[in-house]
Amino acid sequence: MLNTTAVVKQLQEMRDEGYLSDALLRYAVKAIAGSSDRYNWVGAFLVRDGAGLWLHNYVGEPAQYAELAVGSGVGGVAVADRKNQNVPDVAALEGYQPCAADIRSELVVLIRAGDEILGEIDVASENAAAFSEEDEKAIQAICDKLAEQIASERR
Repeated sequence: MLNTTAVVKQLQEMRDEGYLSDALLRYAVKAIAGSSDRYNWVGAFLVRDGAGLWLHNYVGEPAQYAELAVGSGVGGVAVADRKNQNVPDVAALEGYQPCAADIRSELVVLIRAGDEILGEIDVASENAAAFSEEDEKAIQAICDKLAEQIASERR
């Protein structure tokens, strides 16, 4: 089970020690991936000049792509619609692009500072309907902490 309080606390400690967003993103992805057997693939995507998303890092099978257009795939739709996506059955999506083989469900949680979308955490599972509202809330808390660091570096 994802211990959100401990992960957010560690991210804050890393910020206090001077670590930059690169290290925080890597830590968050690994912490999320290691928290549940349901999480078969976890990746961090960052928005690139508002034009698309690029894969910063991930844990799981080799990623099928390193860039994603806004509006394309679950992650691109999350940015285009400006809201998190919880897709219980990705097979129902026309033209779905899996981040890894055998994916059945996907959860994308945005990293945002105010109205600006900075990136997202993408979690995929080989199980259908793998993600609950609690999963989304826990990952959102982590994304909110990541947003603080990313936004501060962009100022």
